[in-house]
Amino acid sequence: MFNPRLSKRNSMKLWLFGLLAIFAGPALSLDVVATSSSMGALVRTVAPAANLTVLAEPDQDLHMLQAKPSMIRALRGADLVVAVGAELEVGWLPAASSSAANPGILPGREGYFEAAAQVPLLDVGGTADRARGDVHPAGNPHVDLDPVRMTQVATALGERMARLDSANATKYRRNAAHFADAVEGRVPGWQAQLADAPGVVLYHRDAVYLLERFGVPLLGTIEPIPGVPPSGRDLRNLAGKLRGRDGVIIHAPYQSPKGPRKLGRELGWSVKTLPLEPPVSADGDGYLRHIDRWVSTIAGAG
Repeated sequence: MFNPRLSKRNSMKLWLFGLLAIFAGPALSLDVVATSSSMGALVRTVAPAANLTVLAEPDQDLHMLQAKPSMIRALRGADLVVAVGAELEVGWLPAASSSAANPGILPGREGYFEAAAQVPLLDVGGTADRARGDVHPAGNPHVDLDPVRMTQVATALGERMARLDSANATKYRRNAAHFADAVEGRVPGWQAQLADAPGVVLYHRDAVYLLERFGVPLLGTIEPIPGVPPSGRDLRNLAGKLRGRDGVIIHAPYQSPKGPRKLGRELGWSVKTLPLEPPVSADGDGYLRHIDRWVSTIAGAG
């Protein structure tokens, strides 16, 4: 339900940002809510002085969360929500935002920012059909595992923060540019490490952006249909296609290890558990270390 008192309070806070910019006085800190730790890492990079709340732990599936009172409280006082987007949080974020009675953070307003809306997406155009499983018609939302796309997101986030808090606009833009420079400096090394990587089997198509960025073959997925666990027959068929090849099987902590382990035994491949998200306290450097971990795991598959 819309609460005019809360709306007035948030409008007053944004008015104060503008007033402080005019008089060049000390600026207030933006109150930012990030849906995931990768989005939180970008916020810490672009706006290290922001008051940040991260809604999901790195070992949680962003598809499957439920709106909770703690989320609603955080959203109620937020100036900005930073979401992954492309319907990844559709099962819980709209409900939590609506209950927060803070219209400034709803989609279409300055206080709502989606990473996926800032970059070209893979897997675009799937039909929203239960028979096809967990499909995102707008495109694959897992953009955060592509460090180059994340620099584009950081730049766009810096511009959005600059509009909300013009007193610190230069800082936001400078910090985003520094992050882009850091990624650019790491890309050649990552590319060299992955040049001869034989390929990866994923549980879900959640790391395809990283594989596509560095030309690593996706050899298959444990799920025969997105969101649908594999049967024994599915795993046997996949093993038959991959037998005699090299690769590594990677799954997230919240995905069942049963199928990956069975396939690993069939093929004699390593099975690795890697979080899709960096630690909840990560900043830009923490995000780069997260990508380092994925790259070294894939590179060691041969």
